[in-house]
Amino acid sequence: MSIVLTIISLLFYALGIFLLLNMLYLLLFAVAGHRKPAPIPKAPAGTAFRRMCVLIPAYHSDAVILETAPAALRQAYPGQMDVHVIADGLQPATVQALRRQQIGVIEVFFERSTKGKALLTALQSLPADAYDVAVVLDVDNIMDAGFLTQVNDAFAAGYRVVQGHRTAKNLDSAFAVLDACNEEINNHIFRQGHASLGMSAALIGSGMAFEFQYLRKLMQDIGETPGEDKEMDFRTVKDEIKIGYLPNAYVYDEKIPNSQAFTTQRTRWIAAQVEFLQKYFWEGPVQLFRGNVEFFDKVLQTLLVPRILLLGLLGVLFLLSLLQLPIGPSPLFWAGLLLGTGGALLLSLPARLYNRQVAQAILHLPLALVSMVLALLQIKKAKSSFMPTPHATSSGMDTPQH
Repeated sequence: MSIVLTIISLLFYALGIFLLLNMLYLLLFAVAGHRKPAPIPKAPAGTAFRRMCVLIPAYHSDAVILETAPAALRQAYPGQMDVHVIADGLQPATVQALRRQQIGVIEVFFERSTKGKALLTALQSLPADAYDVAVVLDVDNIMDAGFLTQVNDAFAAGYRVVQGHRTAKNLDSAFAVLDACNEEINNHIFRQGHASLGMSAALIGSGMAFEFQYLRKLMQDIGETPGEDKEMDFRTVKDEIKIGYLPNAYVYDEKIPNSQAFTTQRTRWIAAQVEFLQKYFWEGPVQLFRGNVEFFDKVLQTLLVPRILLLGLLGVLFLLSLLQLPIGPSPLFWAGLLLGTGGALLLSLPARLYNRQVAQAILHLPLALVSMVLALLQIKKAKSSFMPTPHATSSGMDTPQH
């Protein structure tokens, strides 16, 4: 019996070390994110504005795209700028309405739809020399004033790939608030924190811009992955191209309304994380040996436990340790990990989210934890279904002020 207890205890200690590394990673970049890097300078006077196209994949989102595509077209930008909707399953009337507004429409038809395949088809259908920069938005995204000008400044400064600051468009439910907090924590840790240490920011799937020709190359053989942004992330850092971060270039993104949408979204995210952990785990040390720290860091990110699950797991382990079982670390150890993880997340929240609305939304964390467990149990669904996040029209949604 003592051998069994020893093995169980060793497993708990191994789990403790793994979760400690999770906490230290989050805490390191949470602290680093408060060290602001030098801002990207404005393009010098007389610099030619780059020719830009805005690509918006739209999967069965007629009502939303009729609002967001015209809004993108109204973006004030001194240079050439065209908006192209990648229409996957849109109604003919929607396609006609968009074209009447001088919005390009690229219709695509797939047996199994993915955002990556839609983008690749669109890029291949556009003339190779038509644009200098491609901006990718989600169907519900709205660019803040001056977004494209900031992108132009970044490319004038030498960047070939940049990620804007995606932020919440709506805070009209508890889950929308939790989703907004999660977005800002990601921005702080995986974008601002990394940029502050001279590393590449993480791509997030929208509000991002690429050198047009490079994006065409990047999307080749993208496949049917539900995490095309993660694949683009890995491919970019493998090419040793720095991903810049534009913290003041806002793109407003619709946040999820309820626990069901939360489960659907997290199922897709966890499936992508597992996919790229399996795909690139062994290549990470190889790239590190070659000096590519950025690639190794991306692999480390696939090893991180999703934060709600991390908090829940640490809470359970702390409670188990209070039973005084002769196995694993002490309650003080688990309490330290729980406090350290919570502290890293609080450090990563912007000041404007320290309010009563967020405090009330935190009461829904147990339900969010249940939704995360459900997401874990159904990640196989993401391999056979597109699992799009449902969207509402943006009418009546408040745009946050920054």
